[in-house]
Amino acid sequence: MKQDSPTKARTLGADIRALRKARGITLQELADKLGRSVGWISQVERDLSAPSVDDLRRMARFFMVPISILFGQPGAPANEAGLIVRKGARRPIGSGDGGLVEELLSPDLTDDFEMVHSTFAPHSSIGETVTRPTQEVAFIVSGKLDLEIGGARFTVGPGDSFRIRGEPHRWENPYDEPAIAIWVIAPPVY
Repeated sequence: MKQDSPTKARTLGADIRALRKARGITLQELADKLGRSVGWISQVERDLSAPSVDDLRRMARFFMVPISILFGQPGAPANEAGLIVRKGARRPIGSGDGGLVEELLSPDLTDDFEMVHSTFAPHSSIGETVTRPTQEVAFIVSGKLDLEIGGARFTVGPGDSFRIRGEPHRWENPYDEPAIAIWVIAPPVY
């Protein structure tokens, strides 16, 4: 089977549109925030125009996402783009601060949910309680994690799963080995 040539930014516009819609932001609001026209934003979302690095930085700040989610469009053969995410081509998300390394497992952000691979370093913690307007389900692949969800405390390990429905939550890995989890988050937050 012949491999098609890689496509570098095939889903960037779709990801920007998904972020905008998930946050209930209109084309006009985004255009105003970026100092751009509605037509230009529309063209970017349809991959007809390419935003500059400065535009991407402003979008990342506005959407409150790491810029890596917008830069991290790995090349993929055209027949796989939007369908397959190879292990070595996952997009890094988040800052890596606090001992949490996350990678996007979803091909892009155009679904009603996203899948994330999370690695929690030994002796790491989120530090503060977080509340997001999401529904999240996670499955622990390896290691252990201490959780607080809505004030209740739990320890979860390999094979366990848990759900968070917009409740305040926090995590900590006080153990000597990393914890690895697969998360499904709706709507996409990255």
